[in-house]
Amino acid sequence: MVKLIALYRKPPDIEAFDSHYHGVHLPLVRKTPGLRKLEITKITGAPIGESRYHVMAEMYYDSLDAMNAANASPEGRAAAKDLMSSAAEFVTLFFGDIQG
Repeated sequence: MVKLIALYRKPPDIEAFDSHYHGVHLPLVRKTPGLRKLEITKITGAPIGESRYHVMAEMYYDSLDAMNAANASPEGRAAAKDLMSSAAEFVTLFFGDIQG
């Protein structure tokens, strides 16, 4: 299983980000074919000081090929386009194999 992770730093306008993220972006992500599980974590703190992160999204797929196919689908492209137009300057994306 593969997990695609989106880690969002605190946006300039948290209220506007949250409204768009939950009302527009996540519904697009949920339509992505092959998505097995979606976990959203609101970052509420850090062990030392305040966290510079706001939200982490974890999207699970059966394999790297399944994730790539999902991202290449019309639904995946719509989600990516929305991400780039709404959060490109404060999101980091990465993926990895789930171990154990």
